[in-house]
Amino acid sequence: MAGGREIKTKIKSVQNTRKVTRALEMVSASKIRKAQERMRTSRPYTHAMKQVIGHLAQANTDYQHPFLVEREEVTRVGYIVISSDRGLAGGLNNNLFRKLLGEIRQFNEQGVEVDMVTIGQKASAFFRRIKVNMVGSVSHLGDLPRLDDLVGVIKVMLDAYTEGKVDRVFVVYNHFVNTMAQKATFEQLLPLPPSRTGVPSHDWDYLYEPDPAAVLDHVITRYIESLVYQAVLENVASEHAARMVAMKAASDNASKLIDTLQLVYNKARQAAITQEISEIVGGAAAV
Repeated sequence: MAGGREIKTKIKSVQNTRKVTRALEMVSASKIRKAQERMRTSRPYTHAMKQVIGHLAQANTDYQHPFLVEREEVTRVGYIVISSDRGLAGGLNNNLFRKLLGEIRQFNEQGVEVDMVTIGQKASAFFRRIKVNMVGSVSHLGDLPRLDDLVGVIKVMLDAYTEGKVDRVFVVYNHFVNTMAQKATFEQLLPLPPSRTGVPSHDWDYLYEPDPAAVLDHVITRYIESLVYQAVLENVASEHAARMVAMKAASDNASKLIDTLQLVYNKARQAAITQEISEIVGGAAAV
């Protein structure tokens, strides 16, 4: 009964695979709650800062910070791409990369070149393979990313914008909607977009101490760092959610496959028994 033994071996193999997928599913389920808490804790600060900076972009001040000035001609853009370090997260990273490649293609058709920094091993490996102009990368941030680890790649893009090497900077990440849905998101970092909330129509400005240049340089840089950090936290929560869903689907598929193989095994075993009985009966009749 060689066929039966092969099927038994396959059943055992699928059962072992199911144990792995269930373990990964449970690990992601335990991590996602903490990731959501960290993400939601930092959201109010980021939204409040976004509102203040948006107002600054519309304020009437003698000092115009370079990050607030829209450039007429765009010849090169920069992307900060955030991905996961590990796989087994369904189509989370590939969907983001596919959408980004469409954006890059549109810029190239307009004669606009693209620079890129990546956060996460998957983005780094993917864009090195397709030979995009990468100017920086960082990976292996873990489940508890620290802002200190991100400052370097953020500064690369800020310096490039300040020196006029790029005319716009975007951050690309997976926005956490809920456990079942994560949305590939593109947000413009530089120049800073105006606030979407209403501001007074008359001339107004903030009071700066000691002076606008010193305050704005510090505040806007911290703000951009906080935006990228928030995007990294969103991406971590999205990664755990996507992995949990993907591993749940893999476990369910493994269970279905085991049931199918068990049925095939039972049929093969029954056929072998029937064959043996037929041979015995045939032999007895011959005698």
